[in-house]
Amino acid sequence: MHLRFAQIISLSGILLGKIGPYFINTHFLYGSEESAVEFLSFIDVEKDNKLELPKKILDKTLAQYKSNDIYKEVIDEMISFIKSHINVDEIDYVSGGERRDWFFSNLVAFLLGKPHITVFKDLSTVVSTPDFEKTSIEKDLQGKKVLHVADLVTAASSYVRAWIPAVQSLNAEIVWSVVVVDRMQGGNDRLKDLGIKAYSLLQIAPDMFKKALDLGIITDEQNEMLNKFYEDPDGTMRKFLIDHPEFLENALKSDEKTIVRARLCIESDLYGLKK
Repeated sequence: MHLRFAQIISLSGILLGKIGPYFINTHFLYGSEESAVEFLSFIDVEKDNKLELPKKILDKTLAQYKSNDIYKEVIDEMISFIKSHINVDEIDYVSGGERRDWFFSNLVAFLLGKPHITVFKDLSTVVSTPDFEKTSIEKDLQGKKVLHVADLVTAASSYVRAWIPAVQSLNAEIVWSVVVVDRMQGGNDRLKDLGIKAYSLLQIAPDMFKKALDLGIITDEQNEMLNKFYEDPDGTMRKFLIDHPEFLENALKSDEKTIVRARLCIESDLYGLKK
């Protein structure tokens, strides 16, 4: 499946203090940037009512699935991929974490006919029936096997910090992970080391950069940068900052979120620029 590279990637940015030549906007696969941002805003308004939220998310995503070809294509591919790589009869629950996993996990659970575990950033959880008509707070799932559906994996820090512990607190186990995009920065390998069978629909790797170059989405110079970053992320970005000192200077004059991230990069000296 063509996952519409141009829709989910934007060049250059700072994330958690470290910089990179691209962002991956998997939530844009909801149909467009505008509709994705609207959905995130909807979640932010509704998420305090944890028992009603899962059904509201399902209703929104199901309506989008029925009306948007881009989103339907992605969801259909996820369902097909899961059925071809995992014995669906062995899956007891599907889980998804706040917030971007919910673009996919609720609807996948519904289409697979599986109950859903909604995991919040504070590690609290609610459990919905397969039709999402009933959602409750559960304490013990009696060792059930869980498929976690996520938008993206980078280093799997969200899994280790939140999703895995939250599911374990229910006496359940994440056995499988399926993500839309693997940034190929060690996340799936980390999950496999933890005994989780980790899968992804799309990997951000040189063959994808080449496809983007052939499609005219990126330039030769950008393609070269992406390949260098793939081979040596920290070394490539350190050289970039040395060659372009104005990058962080401009970031410190940007929006509040970028300023915080730029300060973290500078104060923590993440690239050894003070040496």
